[in-house]
Amino acid sequence: MFDHQRELWLGGAKGKPAPHVGAGGVLRSPRAGVYKAGMTSLSATLRRLYLDPADYVDSDHADVQRYATSILAAEDEPRAIARALYRAVRDDIRYDPYVDYHDPETFRASSVLAARRGYCVGKASLYAALCRIAGIPARLGFADVKNHLATPKLIETMGTDLFAWHGYSEVYLHGEWLKATPTFNASLCEKLGVEPLDFDGRSDALLHPFDAGGRTFMAYVETHGTFHDVPVKFLVREMARLYPGMTRDRLAGRDMEREASAA
Repeated sequence: MFDHQRELWLGGAKGKPAPHVGAGGVLRSPRAGVYKAGMTSLSATLRRLYLDPADYVDSDHADVQRYATSILAAEDEPRAIARALYRAVRDDIRYDPYVDYHDPETFRASSVLAARRGYCVGKASLYAALCRIAGIPARLGFADVKNHLATPKLIETMGTDLFAWHGYSEVYLHGEWLKATPTFNASLCEKLGVEPLDFDGRSDALLHPFDAGGRTFMAYVETHGTFHDVPVKFLVREMARLYPGMTRDRLAGRDMEREASAA
């Protein structure tokens, strides 16, 4: 049912035949051998697991597949694919920490894509979904982070500068798992005085340890492991427990980029 998830047909560029696309632009045919290099240390079972769709990493959603197709038309090498998808999620989807943490759709890849905004977990979910469509095994990682990229108003609303269960993605490239964090879009980074975080497909891309002035900006405090899908029921309860001030009423109409511009 999900063969197209496992090996993405990449064509239509550099003289290669165009992909077979079904109704609505959804990928229907796989191209064998797109991603085989460096897979010997990942078991066949885990490879299937981290390529298959999930409830929230919904790589089988038609809109997510169409979005992947639009990005990958000119790419056919795993690292180049991972970089292109990363930059698309980083900059096409605005970082928004004022999402509704009580709504499960906040964590679903297809819903984040439709809204064109999301916070770290939702953006990580979308990146993982896109990588799975492209034939790159992907999973979610979580960690508590301090001195997160935040405005004073956001920290005041949260009541702390410790951001629990920050979400990132891990992708399997050439025999190793790499961490990638497509959280903060370039326009927001410019307002906050940091360089946009890039991912080269060769080493981890973790959040900025220092700002442009060399001051400590971000520290990973504790990791919580990796997951095939977003643990949504837990996160909804945990966010309510840890951040009681982050309610729908208090978050309505807030905009982090506008706050960053005014800071």
